[in-house]
Amino acid sequence: MTEARKINPWLKAALEFGPLILFFLVFSRFRDHAVTLAGRDYSGFILATLVFIPALVLTTLALWRLTGRLSPMQIATLVLVVVFGGLSVWLNDPKFFKMKPTIIYLIFAGLLGLSLALRRNWLQLVMSEALPMSAEGWRILTLRMLALFLALAAANEAVWRLLSETAWVNFKTFGLPAIMVVFFVANARLFERHAQPRDGE
Repeated sequence: MTEARKINPWLKAALEFGPLILFFLVFSRFRDHAVTLAGRDYSGFILATLVFIPALVLTTLALWRLTGRLSPMQIATLVLVVVFGGLSVWLNDPKFFKMKPTIIYLIFAGLLGLSLALRRNWLQLVMSEALPMSAEGWRILTLRMLALFLALAAANEAVWRLLSETAWVNFKTFGLPAIMVVFFVANARLFERHAQPRDGE
């Protein structure tokens, strides 16, 4: 596997989170207004989705050019955003874009579960360079991430179906990234307990 090239971490963060922040800003500015494009009225949510799709395409391509690699999650996210975001814009219906996180979390939960059933830890194959751990450590982390993805899928469904559009945008923009950060911080002891030396160390 080709080793990813290192880039400035601030630039990497800007490229990864920039489209999401742009979506939030456009939605916040236009959430109470209808915008007419090509003779058709769109809500602020649909307008934000319309801006988000090309922004994500461009930043993903930039990450690929700069690092020489995209993770499976980045590729899957891009495909689902284009498909479900495109459906939301085309049909002028926000529910397709709101369902996208649910679908991607279920896909990854399914893949993790399948990897455990086949006794081939795909999470370890993808992340072992960045996080060297024992096989048992990866098995535990995979089980925990599987449970996390199922919980996030359920949470996304509950928020977009039961709460306001603004609540869902806040949840996606700030809640989901915060949950992921908390998850990895909470697993710090697992990483320490099962850590293995990196190659060459």
